[in-house]
Amino acid sequence: MKLLTIFGTRPEAVKLAPILLALESEPDIVSLVCVTGPHRALLDQVLCYFGIDPHFDLGLMERGQSLNALVSRAIDRLDRVLAEAGPDRVIVQGDTSTALAAALAAFNRGIPIAHVEAGLRTYAHAPFPEEANRRAIASLADMHFAPTPAARGNLCAERLRGEVFVTGNSGIDALRLVLADPRPAALPPLDPAKKLVLVTCHRRESFGAPFASICAALEALGDRADVEILFPRHPNPALDRPGPRNVRLIEPLPLPAFVGLMARADLILTDSGGVQEEAAALGKPVIILRDATERPESLAAGAVLAGTAASRIVTAAGARLDGAGDPIRPTDLFGDGRAAGRVVDGLLGRPVAEFAPAVAPARDQMLQIG
Repeated sequence: MKLLTIFGTRPEAVKLAPILLALESEPDIVSLVCVTGPHRALLDQVLCYFGIDPHFDLGLMERGQSLNALVSRAIDRLDRVLAEAGPDRVIVQGDTSTALAAALAAFNRGIPIAHVEAGLRTYAHAPFPEEANRRAIASLADMHFAPTPAARGNLCAERLRGEVFVTGNSGIDALRLVLADPRPAALPPLDPAKKLVLVTCHRRESFGAPFASICAALEALGDRADVEILFPRHPNPALDRPGPRNVRLIEPLPLPAFVGLMARADLILTDSGGVQEEAAALGKPVIILRDATERPESLAAGAVLAGTAASRIVTAAGARLDGAGDPIRPTDLFGDGRAAGRVVDGLLGRPVAEFAPAVAPARDQMLQIG
């Protein structure tokens, strides 16, 4: 069987790396990799770390390009890759424009599609455009690897074609691989006398006024004498603005260093889905800088959905920094580190021992705002 895995972003690479590594040990599989190239410096760090050498490299990133331009160019270039590679199946991950373009290009050629991290939903317009991308990919795929029972429930309710397997999230596999790496990660210098607040913010719905409001909240939190706020800046030009005072803006970090910071952090503020999962696995308190999350498990693990209003962010973060609320403990709600093996078993038609977390969150937790 010839498999072609297509991705473009660093989070996609992180979550697909354990699966690609697992495929290497399968003698009956020819595993090909195609990368599309957005934010290439970030992507290359992960490719190098996991030893992934792409067979096809499209380099589609252009400064200032629209989503429509990216998707149309990606479909055209990926169609040529599909014609050359002739895969029996295409694998895509998550919710990016690359994943949507790859799924559509494969579907139009009659090539079966496996969707990793399938079934996450808010049933709202946000996250944009990721929510729409996920739902469109689900309608094209015939093999759905859902990370959690809640995600499978969404897929089953939508009466989609194909098979659904609950695997856990392969991002937790990657996290465990990094934590087990004996090589030391070079962290930025930190003040041991202060509580570390780690911030990430990159989603399109955060651009403009929401991002300004988030920065105002960070400035207010930065007035506290007991905290140090570290903000690795995403390279998207839409987020290129003067940094909030009392906040250390730093360049994007290599994966091991970022994992090291998460493990060291006292509080994480993020609009990232992957960081929500990793923080829960590490037992770190999280303030979600969004109005809705497709990961209700985060809320079951103690995260607070604060939105982007400065006052709400400051209140939620301040309460957690001051010790309010139940202690946050590591949880396996997002995975047990064996997702990649389950995905490979499903791809090869072997029995899949599905992931079953100890506690499943209530469905109505998904859209609550803390």
